[in-house]
Parts: sequence; structure tokens; C-alpha cells
Amino acid sequence: MKTISVFKDFSEFPALRHCNISDKSGEEFYHTVLNKEFKEALDKGEKLTVDLDKTAGYASSFLDEAFGNLVFDFTIDVVKKNIVIISNQETHWKDMIENQTYAQWEERRKSDQKPKVTRNHSAWFRLIDGKLKSEVWELPAE
Repeated sequence: MKTISVFKDFSEFPALRHCNISDKSGEEFYHTVLNKEFKEALDKGEKLTVDLDKTAGYASSFLDEAFGNLVFDFTIDVVKKNIVIISNQETHWKDMIENQTYAQWEERRKSDQKPKVTRNHSAWFRLIDGKLKSEVWELPAE
């Protein structure tokens, strides 16, 4: 099982939802760390563990954007089967992600309400018709 830590692999000070309003945003974490690590765990048939502990804290929008994008790109079923979230310091973050974010973003995915992208990102992975594909799926609005 692969483990990533927001603190070690991204920032001690995770910020807000989008790149255009803060550095170290949930959007940035998703596109620079979480998407690739989740895809690599899937390729190996492993679960990905994401450790939320040891940071200076979170805005709920950071977590919603990062884990919501994961559900949008891979579906709620694939995410639930293949991720373990550790949040011992603030257990409510894990509860929020698993009980609110996942369901809300699955509804967005089903209704094709694309995530907002506020910065150009390198290609990222998305599960399309049961196959992982990599491309730039959305661009920032002009």
C-alpha cells in the first residue's frame, strides 16, 4: 500500500480551493500529487493511503476540491475501493470527505458539471469507459 502525506508530499500549510485564489490549493494538490499517485496505485492493484495529519490545518474547500476531483475523474465506487484516508488529529475531515464530498461530486460527475480549472495543468488521468486516459480535460476559463 502506497502512502502519501499532505504535509510531507505537498505543504504544511494547505490553503483554499483554487489556484487563482491561493498557493497550495486543493486544485494544485490534486493536479500535482493526488491524481498521479492514485493512478499509480490503481496500476499496481494497491490502495492509496492519504495522510491528512501534521499540517497546520485545512479549509474544507481544499479537501472538497482535491477529493471531489478524484471522484469526478475516477467515480465514487473506484475511489471508495481504492483509497484510505487518515485523519487522526481532525477526524471530522475524513467524515466530511467520505460522507459529503464523495456523494456531491459523484452527482456532479453524473450530470457532467465539470470541475473549475483556474490554472493550466499538465495532462491528468481520468477513467473513461473503464480505461485510464491522460489528457488536459479542461482549461481555465478566459
